[in-house]
Amino acid sequence: MKEKKLLKILSAVLVLTFILSGCGTAGTGETNSTPSESTSAVPSESTVEPQNLKVAAFVGGYGDQMWKDVVKAFEDANPNVTVELTLEKELEDAIGPAMKAGDYPDVVYLALGRPDALTETMVKENGLLELTDVLEMTVPGENAKVKDKIVPGFLDTLATNPYSDGKTYLAPVFYSPCGLFYNAGLFKEKGWEIPQTWDEMWKLGDKAKAEGISLFTYPTAGYLDGFMFASFAASGGPELFNSICTYGEGVWDTAEARAVFDILGKLAEYTEPTTVGNANNENFKKNQQLVLDNKALFMPNGTWIVGEMADSPRADGFEWGFTALPALAEGGDRYSYTFFEQVWIPKAAENQELAKKFVAYLYSDEAAQIFAKSGAIQPIIGISSMLEGDNKLFYSIYDSGAKAVMGGFAATDPVEGVNMHDVLYTSYNSVVSGDKTVGQWIEGVKEASNKLRAALK
Repeated sequence: MKEKKLLKILSAVLVLTFILSGCGTAGTGETNSTPSESTSAVPSESTVEPQNLKVAAFVGGYGDQMWKDVVKAFEDANPNVTVELTLEKELEDAIGPAMKAGDYPDVVYLALGRPDALTETMVKENGLLELTDVLEMTVPGENAKVKDKIVPGFLDTLATNPYSDGKTYLAPVFYSPCGLFYNAGLFKEKGWEIPQTWDEMWKLGDKAKAEGISLFTYPTAGYLDGFMFASFAASGGPELFNSICTYGEGVWDTAEARAVFDILGKLAEYTEPTTVGNANNENFKKNQQLVLDNKALFMPNGTWIVGEMADSPRADGFEWGFTALPALAEGGDRYSYTFFEQVWIPKAAENQELAKKFVAYLYSDEAAQIFAKSGAIQPIIGISSMLEGDNKLFYSIYDSGAKAVMGGFAATDPVEGVNMHDVLYTSYNSVVSGDKTVGQWIEGVKEASNKLRAALK
């Protein structure tokens, strides 16, 4: 018994000596080392200063989940970064008051062409941070530079380089071929062909009218931007389009421009009667529903329409169809305007360098795949390999003979009371309702264009 007790005491002493000597620490894998032998020269992730990034994103037809997923992926790759995400359908109301008080988001996803024109205001007031250097950045997690990932043509427009000075201020995101959407199932049922010219369109309109179906509707008048840009290009080529976008002197008096107004004037007679009453931000889906219910044949829209109306009822046999605008004459060119949205960084943003890194990340394959799941297609090379379903149809429009046109109006110094969006697009509501003639519409556009030309930067 005494021997056993002695052995236990000796064993305990040996263990205690082993621990105190620092030869090992159970369960940690640590070794005894003096401070001079430590490898503390390389800071651990926990020592990197935490950063906060404020991202504000408009919630439209693509929904908001894609932004949540992209932000999570960005945070996972940057553990020291916390993203404060603002997601709103009426983003202008959510961030506008704070911006006026000097509190700016770091990154904003809000495209040109919105009724409130917040992005246009930022352009006119020189409130955007230049992003040209972002194009030279390496896409996070990849080897390619941002500029080498973006499809050619998207960085050569007034919608990205608003001052025509070769410098980029708005980053292109989520592009969509725009054109006329329709129920392909109805056309198959009726044996109708898709019109290739406007003369054929009017004949189809008469056939449809005989069956109680209107030829045309539009969600809001703002959706006529892509429609009209494609029509101007079809009528007078890229030269007319570019002259219009830079407020060319006398451009609205040309026969080519007048031809487009005449087409829209006649189209007003074929427009579904309830369209104007619902052509607003609250009820625009009612106009889109007209096509799903076979009450109207065509509507101008973008590829986001599929997701936006995914849960809406529809006629039996409904199938999305998509076509470029008709040519003005037999054998003429048909165009599809490529609408794309923009991301920008306010010049007053607090975290500009981190904001630039986030914008660069948006062009990664990882981010593009996340966006594509919601139908938001990034303008990056090789994106077609990520597409399936209806998007394969939509993004093949340029493979079917249609020509692309993209861009928008040049930025000018602010002109009080002048808004090209209102006079060119919103005024069409008055033409459809009969409150304004095509001639009055044109005169309003000419007056606004002349004022903006004088204020051109």
